[in-house]
Amino acid sequence: MMKSGEINYELEKNIEVISQLDELVGEAVDNILVDPDDCWQPSDFLPDFSDPEVFDEVKMLQKRSEGIPDTVLTSLVGNMITEEALPSYQTYFNLLEGINPERNLLSPSGWVRWSKSWTAEENRHGDLLNKYLYMTGRVDMNAVERTIHRLLTNGFDPNSGGDPYQAIVYTSFQERATKVSHVNTGKLADKAGDTVLGKICKQIAGDEARHEKAYKSFMSAIFDIDPSGAILAFEKLMRKQIVMPAVLMGEGGSNPSLFTEFSAITQKVGIYTGWDYARIIDHLVKLWKVEHRTGLTDVAAKAQDYLVNLSDRYMRLADRMKAPEEVKLAWLK
Repeated sequence: MMKSGEINYELEKNIEVISQLDELVGEAVDNILVDPDDCWQPSDFLPDFSDPEVFDEVKMLQKRSEGIPDTVLTSLVGNMITEEALPSYQTYFNLLEGINPERNLLSPSGWVRWSKSWTAEENRHGDLLNKYLYMTGRVDMNAVERTIHRLLTNGFDPNSGGDPYQAIVYTSFQERATKVSHVNTGKLADKAGDTVLGKICKQIAGDEARHEKAYKSFMSAIFDIDPSGAILAFEKLMRKQIVMPAVLMGEGGSNPSLFTEFSAITQKVGIYTGWDYARIIDHLVKLWKVEHRTGLTDVAAKAQDYLVNLSDRYMRLADRMKAPEEVKLAWLK
């Protein structure tokens, strides 16, 4: 525990390394993210209400969506609600130590440009899914809107302690997790006969893949500059476990277990499972060459051993985990 007024030298060092990456991050904004004039937009996938035949298009959308199982639709709603909490994510990112020291959203720094452009791209995901789900006629949008309202009211804390290293590990993990979730949802939508929704989910997954690539590259640079610090941050976050962004969606409401119920559905239908969690750990450990990092401090070497064996532990847990026989559905009419 840090005493009041005591300098956290580990965090100060991490902030210094983060500042060294500003140019790299700025290049990612220019080369990985897409200019708004060139980016896909939600209206590209939705009925055009200026078209006299629009209501026929809406009827076709509703007809396609009839075959989507309730569990898949509920999971999609939960994914959409997660995407809609973007104001909390941008706020969190700009409050990280070393990311926006000027506390100015008009700063030309690479990190600030990234936080705005990244969340601007993400914003389209919630917009598109929200409108699509509304048009299906199968979703209780008032209940959905109240859940979004409550999630934004409750805020977001990934438990990274303000440490930018842990935050970049978190976003690397979370972007890959959302990519997996949208890919799997798209496959189930295709199977149910809604190929337009399948295309939407794959398009969103493509965005998440680009964002994942960027965050992993930021963390790769940190590993090369400060391997001991990077490994310690990775280990700290994994010991706390990854907290999903929408975990507080039911907190303080009439159904505080709402997130748990949503998670049970994603596990049951295979959209996001314990095996996926384990595989993401394995992927990141290998990508960042954790096992082969040398010149580590003693404490970092112990953290290295923990991380190298972690995915196997979670895979064994996932093998023993049983999908719930029954799940409670929310947000549907």
